[in-house]
Amino acid sequence: MTMLQFKSGASGQPERPVTGSGMDRTVTDRRMGPRGKIALGGLAVIALLALFWIYAPRGDTQTVARDRLTISEVVDGRFHDFIPLRARVTPLLTVFLDAIEGGRVEQVVAEDGAMLREGELIAILSNAELQLSVLARQTEVDQQINNMRSQELALAQTRLLNERSVLEAELAAQKVQRQYAREAPLAERGFVAARQFADTQDQLGYECAGLDALRRGRANDERLQASQLAQQRASTEALRTSLGVARASFDGLNLRAAVAGQLSGFSIQVGQSLQRGERIGQIDSPGRNKLVAGVDEFYLGRVELGQRAAIEWSGRNYPVRITKIYPQVQNGQFEVDLQFTSGEPADLQRGQTLQARLTLDDPAPARLIPNGAFYNETGGAFVFVVAPDGTSAVKRPVRLGRRNAETIEVLDGLDAGERVITSPYTGFADKDRLDLTQGE
Repeated sequence: MTMLQFKSGASGQPERPVTGSGMDRTVTDRRMGPRGKIALGGLAVIALLALFWIYAPRGDTQTVARDRLTISEVVDGRFHDFIPLRARVTPLLTVFLDAIEGGRVEQVVAEDGAMLREGELIAILSNAELQLSVLARQTEVDQQINNMRSQELALAQTRLLNERSVLEAELAAQKVQRQYAREAPLAERGFVAARQFADTQDQLGYECAGLDALRRGRANDERLQASQLAQQRASTEALRTSLGVARASFDGLNLRAAVAGQLSGFSIQVGQSLQRGERIGQIDSPGRNKLVAGVDEFYLGRVELGQRAAIEWSGRNYPVRITKIYPQVQNGQFEVDLQFTSGEPADLQRGQTLQARLTLDDPAPARLIPNGAFYNETGGAFVFVVAPDGTSAVKRPVRLGRRNAETIEVLDGLDAGERVITSPYTGFADKDRLDLTQGE
C-alpha cells in the first residue's frame, strides 16, 4: 500500500491539493432569445418583399428585347406633304369599236395590235334583212319623188289654166271698157239708146267683177299649191334622210377605224354573228398615255385639279398633273387621272404600274419622326419615349399632325434629340413602361 504525504507550508499547515479552480472564469450565454429571432425573421421578410417589389414584373410594365424594336430619333427638318400613289398606264384617247348593226362576219381585214389609219377597213359584215330594208326605203323614196313630181306637174297645169282665165277675163274687160268709152259721149248727145248704154255699163261691171274674182282665186290657188308643194318636198326630204340613215347603217357593216391608233381587244372570227351594239375592240392613241391612280378617301378634300406630281421611271422623274378627279369612292379610294406635262417615257406599256408622288403642299419647317407601324395601333395619341441610357421606355401622350410615307409631323409632346419606338406596339400597347434588355 502506497502512502501519499502532503507537504506542509511554512506555517506548518499542510498544502491544499491543486484543482485548477483558480484558472476558471464566468462565461455569459450569448444565444438569441425568442424575441430576437422573431425580429430578425421579420426584417428578412421585409427585405425579401422589398426586393420582390423592385425586381418583380408589374402589371403596367413589360420587359422587351431591344432587337425587336425600331428606335428612331426626333429631328427638326422640313416636312414634305405628299402621298405615294400607284398609277396605272392607260391610253390618253380610247375609241371603242361597237357593231353598229348586227350581222355575220364575212371578212376580217385587220389583226389585233395593228396600227391603223383613220378610216381604214377592219372587218366586213353581212345582214340580208338590213339590205332588204334599205332597198324598201329606196323604193319608197322613189315613189314619193314621183308623186311629188306628178303633183308639181298638176300644179303647173292648174297655174297655167288660171293664168289663161285671167288673161281672157282681162281681154273681155278691156273690150267692154273700150265700148263703154265710145258710147258714153254718144249717149249724152242722144245718139245711143239709153237701154243699150245701160247694158254696156252692166257688162263692164260684170267683166271687172269676174276679173277680180279670177285674180283672187288664182292667188288662193297659188298659196295653197305652194303650201302643199312645200309639204310634199319636206316629206320627200325626210324620206331621203331616212334613206341616208339606212344607207349609213348598211355601210356600217363595213367596220372602219374612227381614228388613227393601235387596235386592241379585237378577236372576232369569220362566220361569227355579232349583235347590234356589241363591243368588238378599241383603238388606243399611239404614244400618248395618261395615268390612273387610286387615292385614299382621307385626301378627297385636299386633291384638286392641276396639282403636281412626279413619276419615277428608269432613274428619272417625269412631272405630271391631275387632269380629272372621279369623286366616287370605292373600297375606301377614289381615282384621279394624271397627264405628263413635259414628255413621257418612250417604252411605257398599257396596264403598266408606276410609282408616283403627289404633292399636296409646299415643304415647311417641322419637327419630325419617321413614319412607322406604331401609328396604326395608337392613332398618333401616344408614343414610347426611350430613356437616355436606353434601358427603359415610358409611354407619353403626344399630338401628331400631317404624315407622309416617310415622316410624321410632331405638333406637341416631343423634343428634338429624343428617341422613340416607331416599330409596332403589338403586345405592349396597353403598358405604361417598358424595360429594354439586350436580346440573346
